Amino acid sequence: MVQKEVVLTLAGLEKLEEELEILKTKKRREIAERIKQAIAFGDITENSEYDEAKKEQAFIEGRIGTIENLLKNAKVIDDEDISVEVVSIGCVVTVKDLTYDEMVEYKIVSSAEADPSRLMISNESPVGKALMGHRVGDVVEIQVPDGSIKFQIMEIKK
Repeated sequence: MVQKEVVLTLAGLEKLEEELEILKTKKRREIAERIKQAIAFGDITENSEYDEAKKEQAFIEGRIGTIENLLKNAKVIDDEDISVEVVSIGCVVTVKDLTYDEMVEYKIVSSAEADPSRLMISNESPVGKALMGHRVGDVVEIQVPDGSIKFQIMEIKK
């Protein structure tokens, strides 16, 4: 199976590498200790501490696998690769919501880095996908679950 290339900013790459290091060292040790303590309580067939620790261990190992796969398929873009001519991954785009007459600033990132609470939106999200490739001054109509919204692109920067 061919893996999809994952485009990451340098900051996104560093964040994933840091998370991986914490999971592989600190979190694995903590879980191993919890499992060891739970086994010490005796019969593990009805031991909720053991069950919870094993579930967390499975989650952590799954996350480690996911991050390793992302990093293996990562293409890192640096500031020189980021265009300010059109909206692309890594740029910060200021848009004017034409319905509410409000300005919003989004950073366009890959799905691996997306954090909507920090206005870091994926290039694969409805808003991110619609903005990609457009220039300053363009008006973009975006289909969202509540209907459609119109944004005018006011600024693109690194």
